[in-house]
Amino acid sequence: MTATAAALATDPNLTDDWRAGGFALYVHWPFCAAKCPYCDFNSHVTASIDQSRWLAAYRSEIARLGRETAGRVLNSIFFGGGTPSLMAPETVAGVIEAARAAWPFANDIEITLEANPTSVETGRFRAYADAGVNRVSMGVQALNDDDLRRLGRMHSVAEARAAFDIARDCFARVSFDLIYARQDQDRAHWRRELSQALSMAVDHLSAYQLTIEPGTAFGARHARGGLKGLPDDDLSADMYLDTQEICAAAGMPAYEISNHARPGAESRHNLVYWRQGDWAAVGPGAHGRLTLGNGRWATEAHRAPGEWLAAVEARGNGDSLRDVLTLSDRAVEYLLMAMRLAEGMEIPRYLAHGARLPQRQLADLIGLGLVTHRGVRLAATATGRPVLNGILRELAE
Repeated sequence: MTATAAALATDPNLTDDWRAGGFALYVHWPFCAAKCPYCDFNSHVTASIDQSRWLAAYRSEIARLGRETAGRVLNSIFFGGGTPSLMAPETVAGVIEAARAAWPFANDIEITLEANPTSVETGRFRAYADAGVNRVSMGVQALNDDDLRRLGRMHSVAEARAAFDIARDCFARVSFDLIYARQDQDRAHWRRELSQALSMAVDHLSAYQLTIEPGTAFGARHARGGLKGLPDDDLSADMYLDTQEICAAAGMPAYEISNHARPGAESRHNLVYWRQGDWAAVGPGAHGRLTLGNGRWATEAHRAPGEWLAAVEARGNGDSLRDVLTLSDRAVEYLLMAMRLAEGMEIPRYLAHGARLPQRQLADLIGLGLVTHRGVRLAATATGRPVLNGILRELAE
């Protein structure tokens, strides 16, 4: 890092900026029973897993990061993947115990575990709850058996509903993931499916548009012209608007571009990201952000599971990268993340990073009804959120 970069990254006034978002722990479990054709996450299929070895590595990494951030109050833990519901309950309990040893827990700490319906059974979920998990995020993705098969999912709609009922019995808070803009899907179909999902007493819903990513099976198939029936941009945009309307009418307005919740049921962990808090990240390919001293650091772990595990065991450190962020980097990250939220961003925090708001572009956006400026907050309106990328390009100038 050059002296200039160091100067730009260091500002005593920003030492505690992370506190506005809170502090969290992300734990990446990289294993799945099968690889979905649309997935570009760091997930792997393997025949056997030595869970005691993995738990020892997680414990080691959490202890290392705990020493660097001693005294912080932990607001949330998130087990992501991969399919964390393939973790042995003893592994999950050991990770939570290690986190409790590293940091004091907030009284209302949120501990979330991602789950696929095929890996759900009552005894296992009750063991997760006994370990301290109090929120589950269910990867349902579709309420249509034909589309589940197209998406490479291993469960049926009936199995998804049964898994949801089990989760509801075990946890106070359950989130539900759906994918829209699927092959041959029309608005009427999506509206019916979304209404069915909301009728299942869900309190948090993540609705993501299907995107075709390079390096995935869908990406390769699309490049060959083999992925037929995908909705065009106009139809996808209409489905997005339908989602906003139906969820709001059901008492679950969007608090973020793709996330809807009843008041008080918002994902506290993801709010740490969007409000530019700090989070420690452990596990293969996990990305973190840590404010240490007067600088904010981007961390990244070795991506390959075997490489990460070997690095932790041999050197006591699974990171492949730790790089300081310049004030400009931090400003851009805050703009991009906070403007996804319905609450928007705090202008003084943005300006404190040396950024500026272009007044002509801002006035134009307000005049067009795309953003609002109330007090210290700048937020995209319901009209502006579908074109948020364009708004961000204007504001970043």
